[in-house]
Amino acid sequence: MFGRVRAWGRRHSGIVEALWLAPFLLFSLSNVWTIGMEDGARRFSPELDFSGFLLLGVLLTVPLFWLRRQPITVFVVVSLVCFVQWLLGVQLLFFDLSVLIAMYGVVSRCATRWAVGAGLVGELGLLLAFWHPRTGIDLRAFASASVVTVAIWITGIYASTRRRYLEGLEERAERAEYERDQQARLAAAAERVRIARELHDVVAHNVSVMIVQADGASYAIDHEPEQAREAMRAVSLTGRRALAEMRRLVGVLRAGDAPQEYTPQPGLSQLDDLVAQVRGSGLPVDFRVTGAPQELPEGEQLTVYRIVQEALTNTLKHGGPRSRATVEMEYGAREVLLRVTDDGCGAAAPGREGGHGLVGMRERAAMFGGSVEAGPLAGGGFRVVARLPIGETGTGRAA
Repeated sequence: MFGRVRAWGRRHSGIVEALWLAPFLLFSLSNVWTIGMEDGARRFSPELDFSGFLLLGVLLTVPLFWLRRQPITVFVVVSLVCFVQWLLGVQLLFFDLSVLIAMYGVVSRCATRWAVGAGLVGELGLLLAFWHPRTGIDLRAFASASVVTVAIWITGIYASTRRRYLEGLEERAERAEYERDQQARLAAAAERVRIARELHDVVAHNVSVMIVQADGASYAIDHEPEQAREAMRAVSLTGRRALAEMRRLVGVLRAGDAPQEYTPQPGLSQLDDLVAQVRGSGLPVDFRVTGAPQELPEGEQLTVYRIVQEALTNTLKHGGPRSRATVEMEYGAREVLLRVTDDGCGAAAPGREGGHGLVGMRERAAMFGGSVEAGPLAGGGFRVVARLPIGETGTGRAA
């Protein structure tokens, strides 16, 4: 509410200035009207006739309409008019209150040095106004006027401090909102990268299995139709499984969908199913677990699953016929050692190097402070070795 009022005031500064100066202007107009009706300008100030009185009032009040936009200029103009008034020997008039209004405008809107300067000029003006060549300074009148001037000056300082405090709050709020939006954008970008990596693993693995099964079915369809039908059932099952997992991954990006509608992320308990699926596609896989199994965070379990999935997918794609694979998972005191080895064509495979698969495996392991080494074996074949920390070391680095 207060912010909307301030914004409206900035858009309609002229109306705000008129409302702010309305009491002073009404008082001034009523006095001018009274003096004009009574023809008492000379009786009120013998040095001025009515036209001079009216001109002085205009010079001292009209500049106040620009006080919000140019407070220093307005204060200088009003102060100079008052100084000329003093030089002409014209006594104090109610129009001279415009000096205090202009001083308040400078103190409440300008820097400290300008506020101090405006206060000193105001006090100097009082000193000149209450100084008489014969009797000197009227200390009582000067002290009373100084109290009013200092009170207005302090009020302006308070208004300036409060305005800067509110501006600081607005700036911090805007900065916090910007940082919040920036964090949201970064989180969205990271989520997109994660989804892209998950989709790559899912599509690459399942499509490779489907290709192998389809090739086997094409070879067996003439001589062993039942085996071909089994292969095509495996293709259908793999395709449905891949489609379901892709829907789960893409579904998390849709606003308003409940997380419980999607299956959980795969973990260590699904490794047997993964190995069985690969075996069903025609690749013999030996899966061994050694050491005392320990509880791993869900993120690390997913990382182990995806590394095994990617390594076996590469064997399906590049290992060649009659290749075999071995998956070894060893629990140590502080880390999990994962080795996936095959005896296929290894380094002879043209597409074995680079790609997003190995990069994705290294990125996944690095999230938990682990590492991945991959490369061809000397006698043929390929090996992937991953190390992931267990316990506080892993979870701490992941955070």
